[in-house]
Amino acid sequence: MLSEKPRRRRWWGHPVVSQRLQKGHFHTLYFDLRQHPDKFQGYCRMSVGTFDMLLASLRSRLTFQDTNMRRSISPEETSSQVERFLATGSSFASLHYEYLLGISTISGIVCHTCQLNWQRLRDAVMPQPKAEDWLRIADGFYQSAQFPNCIGTIDGKHIRITKWPHAVSQYFNFKQYFSVVLLALVDSNYRFIIVDIGAYGSTADARILCSSRMGEPLRANQLALPEPRRLTGSSASATPFVIMADQGFVLSPHVMQAFP
Repeated sequence: MLSEKPRRRRWWGHPVVSQRLQKGHFHTLYFDLRQHPDKFQGYCRMSVGTFDMLLASLRSRLTFQDTNMRRSISPEETSSQVERFLATGSSFASLHYEYLLGISTISGIVCHTCQLNWQRLRDAVMPQPKAEDWLRIADGFYQSAQFPNCIGTIDGKHIRITKWPHAVSQYFNFKQYFSVVLLALVDSNYRFIIVDIGAYGSTADARILCSSRMGEPLRANQLALPEPRRLTGSSASATPFVIMADQGFVLSPHVMQAFP
């Protein structure tokens, strides 16, 4: 076989990308947006205060050294790109034209920063629920839906992915596209309590729950659930706390389907 000659690079940096400091979205918009909190909220889908709080927690991990060849990307610019990506779902190619950075550079920034966010904030924003947390969630469902002893609702969401060469068929779902599944348990305010991310798109929600880190402790009654209690205004025996689900899940002592 004839080996192909490596392609010669035409530029060290593309002329368009080299104008990042003068024409990139961050350098032309960021500081003006901070002066108008409503516009900043619309751009990043979070307040200036929340943005600064997240940035402060990650600044040391997002600060890199400048070199003689080029300046490093500031933590503010890095965070701005990631929040814009998460807020809009824009492709890396689209962000490339907005921020005037290489597509591979933006891809690396998003993946690296999201991992840092999860590692740094997981215990704060999604801690392991305790008995008092489950009771608070149940009170929220009773107030909003008049449904007693409910500690969450669960369902799966298919996240569409692009098929790569030789992709295995397990990623092809019943909706006729390739996906991974986000299985989430949420409270009455639609906030995530527990999540399982990355299951094959062809896998049923019930199977994902059974094999997840939530399903196994749930079956073994190891999720620190409160003891069963009587329903309000009832003299019958105490009933267990349950998770509401659709017909894709299997009934169990702690999983209940909605009444048809």
